[in-house]
Amino acid sequence: MVPVMSLWLPIILSAALVFVASSIIHMVLPYHRSDWRKLPNEEATMEALRRLNIPPGDYLAPRPASAQAMKDPDFLARMKAGPVVVMTVRPGGPPSMGRSLALWFAYALIVGVFAAYISGRALAPGTRYAEVFRFVGCTAFLAYSLALLQNSIWYWRNWAATLKSVFDGFVYGLLTAGVFGWLWPR
Repeated sequence: MVPVMSLWLPIILSAALVFVASSIIHMVLPYHRSDWRKLPNEEATMEALRRLNIPPGDYLAPRPASAQAMKDPDFLARMKAGPVVVMTVRPGGPPSMGRSLALWFAYALIVGVFAAYISGRALAPGTRYAEVFRFVGCTAFLAYSLALLQNSIWYWRNWAATLKSVFDGFVYGLLTAGVFGWLWPR
């Protein structure tokens, strides 16, 4: 058994490596550029939304008041007429990545802590690189990827965009596994 605290260096280093890799994936590589489509007649849509003064939050429209209301003919007619909207509204203002980048790094640290915990309980000091790689890589992949599938299953998120993000999580899992395998206590 390996205590989590003795794995602080691979936790921090793997989080930093994932942070850099995700920056490269999203800013340099072109494959995520098609994840979001532009609204037809975007300016008219944005102007209509501004007039509604919708507070920041997550919205579903049409939204039934209860499970029973999902059978209501009026609700069913609105669903049939469409469109059905799943929408997140953020406050206006200039784009700022600072908060999101800080939260992303904190998330990568948390993934590293859980990978350290699970692997540290299963593996002893001196475990071979490949065995550490397998445990940590699987744990990190699960943390970075599988919950993303729910967005396509329940909220109709574009499957291609979701699967690209799952692939990103696979890369992050491999990087995390490599760092832990390299720095695993001997």
